[in-house]
Amino acid sequence: MDTTTEARLESETGAARKIAQLAEPVLEDMGYRLVRVRLTGENGCTLQIMAERPDGTMQVGDCEAVSRTLSPIFDVEDILPGEYFLEVSSPGIDRPLVRPGDFERWKNHEAKIELTQSFEGRKRYRGIVKGFKDGSVVVEASSDEGKTNVELPFEILSTARLVLTDQLIAAAMKSSKTRQD
Repeated sequence: MDTTTEARLESETGAARKIAQLAEPVLEDMGYRLVRVRLTGENGCTLQIMAERPDGTMQVGDCEAVSRTLSPIFDVEDILPGEYFLEVSSPGIDRPLVRPGDFERWKNHEAKIELTQSFEGRKRYRGIVKGFKDGSVVVEASSDEGKTNVELPFEILSTARLVLTDQLIAAAMKSSKTRQD
């Protein structure tokens, strides 16, 4: 599955959505993918840009390059009233899942998923990611009948995030070691 041009699950609203629309094409031109934009009240106002390379990596130098490129653009566009702190980061181990390919890449890991509307009587699911199939995220979730695979339509996902588990930490360490070799 080609993950370089996949549509991203856009969970941002308001100013964060406008910033994402401005940042995403710039990041793509630089060879990165936008994962998420978040505005918080930390230190007055903090603008967090979460990004990664198509292979899922993001080093400190990458964060610096993104920050140096986006900062003057944001200043010219006057994206936020007043002062703010720009923070560029990687998705981290317990990362958000925002593209169909993320659900393929992180198969067999646990995730928490919230929906914009009820699906089979629930808006929240937690289970093992089984992949992406025909426009839906497949998750092995627990129910009254036991464990069952549920196909959640991608378009109704609000947020999805990996759950920090020993298995996820081991996979991240193995991946990091492989990249260093």
